[in-house]
Amino acid sequence: MIRNFAGIITASYKLIKVCEQIEKVATTDATILVTGESGTGKELVARAIHKLSKRSGNFISINCAAIPDDILESELFGYVKGAFTGAFNSREGKFQAANKGTLFLDEIGEMSLRLQAKLLRVIQEKTVQKLGSNVDEQVDVRIVAATNKNLRDEVVKGNFREDLLYRLEVVHFELPPLRERKEDISVLAHHFLEKFKSKYSKNISMSQSFIEPLKMHEFRGNVRELQNIIERAVLLCDSPELTSKDLPAYVLKNIDVKEEYKTDVCDKKELQTFNLDFDRINLVEFLTNIEKEIILRALEKAGGNKTVAAEMLNVNRTTLIEKIKRLCKEAA
Repeated sequence: MIRNFAGIITASYKLIKVCEQIEKVATTDATILVTGESGTGKELVARAIHKLSKRSGNFISINCAAIPDDILESELFGYVKGAFTGAFNSREGKFQAANKGTLFLDEIGEMSLRLQAKLLRVIQEKTVQKLGSNVDEQVDVRIVAATNKNLRDEVVKGNFREDLLYRLEVVHFELPPLRERKEDISVLAHHFLEKFKSKYSKNISMSQSFIEPLKMHEFRGNVRELQNIIERAVLLCDSPELTSKDLPAYVLKNIDVKEEYKTDVCDKKELQTFNLDFDRINLVEFLTNIEKEIILRALEKAGGNKTVAAEMLNVNRTTLIEKIKRLCKEAA
């Protein structure tokens, strides 16, 4: 069953369980830590939490890894006029902008120990001091932090404050990678197809020869990688249907050649050429050999992938498999 939790689309039991827990805590003020590999949808989870929280303020996001430490401090807490060279006017920080709302601190594991101490104080006191000011400003901000690091390991290494970790992970959600929820690959592929069909004004469908290799791909870049693959395919496709030829070469190349994807047919090693100079032949045997040869050539060109080979031969994958079984049985 496909579920939609405030924008999180999934058919995975693992992710559905996470979403059910999100619904339970979204309306509280508890700080939340979201962990998982890059591209698993941590910001999407943070946005879902904010949407379900019904907080009246804004959802504000900041990537702690993308901004130098001194600039990050002013971005988070704001500054007053004259606080540093170039501070010609006072400026609100992300905490002030997120008042009554949610502040998403992405890549929190990259934040310096100095800023971690200041963040801890904000969480404890619920007040913020702008750079160059001694005035405490009251803020009502729900914090959701995310990282692809193991923060407990970072605490042991001395890179992350243990007291801040305990403040952040009042609730902790671990997002499973896409390779551990294969059932979501087809669901998300069709979701992204609809998204990019609309964006680029194209009327395109998706064939099984396009979907099947995706189901076998490891997706080290997770959902973000899948989204990029679909967008690229929609952009470059000139036909009304996406097929295996619209997939990046690395997706097809990295498919494991398992038992059902062996390139040989009945252990045949070399391709034949056919001599048509004859006085008398067995037509059935001759046509069988031709069919076997064509299938073998297609499988070799497809790198052993039956889905791709079937697409090349313009037959269903199941039809191709049955033909291979029949040919092998006749050769035995």
